Amino acid sequence: MSKNTNPPSHRVYAVTKNGKRNFWQPIGAVWPHSDGEGFNLKLDYLPLNGAEIVIRKPKAEEAESAPEAATA
Repeated sequence: MSKNTNPPSHRVYAVTKNGKRNFWQPIGAVWPHSDGEGFNLKLDYLPLNGAEIVIRKPKAEEAESAPEAATA
């Protein structure tokens, strides 16, 4: 794998439900392939509690704080 200097296009979250509340824990990031035909996924954590995995585009403030370079 090569170093990717682009910020991730999406963030990955583990979402757990506790009654009426949902807890969103960031667990990774997604980068699109240069040919537009797929994605690279990097998970920093694996949810073990039956959490739902959700992939979303980052909000502006999250995109600015994302790591500059990551393995993709």
